[in-house]
Amino acid sequence: MISHIKIKDFAIIDNVDIDFYSGLNIITGETGSGKSIIIEAISLALGSRADTTFVRSGKEKAIIQLIVEEDKKEYIITREVFAAGKSICKVNDEIVSVSYLNKLCKKIVDIHGQYDNQSLLNPEYHLSLIDKYGSDIIDPVKDKVAVLYEEYTNINNKLNSLLKNAAESERKRDFMQFELQEIESVNPYIGEDEELSSDLLILQNSEKIYQNLSSAYEIIYENSPSAFEGLGKSIHLLQEISDYSKDLSKLTESFSDNYYKFEDLIKDIRKEKESISFSSENLDETINRLNSLDTLKRKYGGSIEKVLKYKENLISNINNIENIDVLREELSAKLKNCHEKLQKHSEKLTSLRKQISEKIEKKINNELKELNFNHAALSIEFNDNKENGKINFSSNGTDTVEFLIITNLGETPKPLAKIASGGEISRIMLAFKSITCDYDNIPSMIFDEIDNGISGITASIVGKKLRQISKNHQVICITHLPQIASFSDHHYKIQKIFDEKSTYTDIISLSYDEKIKEIARLLGGTNITDTTLKSAEELIKLSIQ
Repeated sequence: MISHIKIKDFAIIDNVDIDFYSGLNIITGETGSGKSIIIEAISLALGSRADTTFVRSGKEKAIIQLIVEEDKKEYIITREVFAAGKSICKVNDEIVSVSYLNKLCKKIVDIHGQYDNQSLLNPEYHLSLIDKYGSDIIDPVKDKVAVLYEEYTNINNKLNSLLKNAAESERKRDFMQFELQEIESVNPYIGEDEELSSDLLILQNSEKIYQNLSSAYEIIYENSPSAFEGLGKSIHLLQEISDYSKDLSKLTESFSDNYYKFEDLIKDIRKEKESISFSSENLDETINRLNSLDTLKRKYGGSIEKVLKYKENLISNINNIENIDVLREELSAKLKNCHEKLQKHSEKLTSLRKQISEKIEKKINNELKELNFNHAALSIEFNDNKENGKINFSSNGTDTVEFLIITNLGETPKPLAKIASGGEISRIMLAFKSITCDYDNIPSMIFDEIDNGISGITASIVGKKLRQISKNHQVICITHLPQIASFSDHHYKIQKIFDEKSTYTDIISLSYDEKIKEIARLLGGTNITDTTLKSAEELIKLSIQ
């Protein structure tokens, strides 16, 4: 519940500090004194959209602070709105997002204003009331319907796309088969282009390679005397002196090792020379092969790896097209199975909603009788969401719902929007609040405009109903009717104060005697007499009975 509110520099409020209590808290005041500004401030603190026009003229920022309790936890909620446009939310002095604040406060306070009355006239709101009331049993089935509907939609979209593109797929298949044949006719492998480029370089320079290898071989081995022959003689000379010292022995041994290695190199040169053979046919084949590979790379990705990947995709796509009948049958079977499940769970959801609706009808009609609707009867009409005889599924089931009401004896049920007056709508909404406040489990309820269009006995009945709700919930209510105000457990008065420089609104807690005077003012206006004071006190005493 809300235990304290502090408002500073908000609209025409300069600085207000007020404590609220459990039970029925009533706020009254003259027209234009700023009663609704209190609700605006509370709404802002609870996470509504920040509006810089509410910052008091000439001030840097407006500050609204609430102390609220929920599940034995105390929260200090602070909202600062700067004239420059910035807004800051804090919970227990920690900055939080507006969405977090909204989520937290929805569990703590329910504000009922004129907008809620209008929403009751909107049939789209009616189904959500039913679902909310029966959330324990409805939500699991509703969630299942949402999952099945998403699955059904996805399968149906795939099937429609498959059928729509069937003819186009045939045309694409011919082209893809041409591309596949082109790649398969070349049949490249990874690294082939690099190998061929190396081979081409050798083929293009084979004559020079052969000549150089031959010349080197002749110089080293075949000329007389040859370099190799000279090395042999050198070894013989070194061997003759190798015994004279260790250094000469090592030198001779090292020279001998390199001599035999050099001999192996000469053999390698001969092999390379003998392997060289120039063929114009081989050259042409290599060039043509490289050109074929370059064409594939240019058309299908830029590298042989990407060409082969493209080939895999072609095979997969062609298989899909060739198996389109199989895919169609598979998707059709899946769609039928999902449709049956969706229909089954949608029907179950409808059945549960109708069960909950019967309970709502019974409870609402009892509440309406208590709210002086002697001949009123509310009924809930269900309609299948059909088009051309076909049920339209949605993530929310197949139901459209509308609340119908009879307000006078002998009438037929009609939509709320067509029959209910402003005062009737206020009482009907209060009837809904009476039955929903318990399952909502929200500790605080704020009512503004609840007395719209009512007076006299009906106003007393509404006051009594508010008192009844306040036994289990903190209720804060703004009213201009003495019949409602008389039921208060705690009474507050909003007044407009003027000084030489400005106008501002203040709110004060009234004592019992001050409450009598305020009720008398509501009864008799500016002329408060002993008679109106006695009437006010009598009205208060009657409300306690």
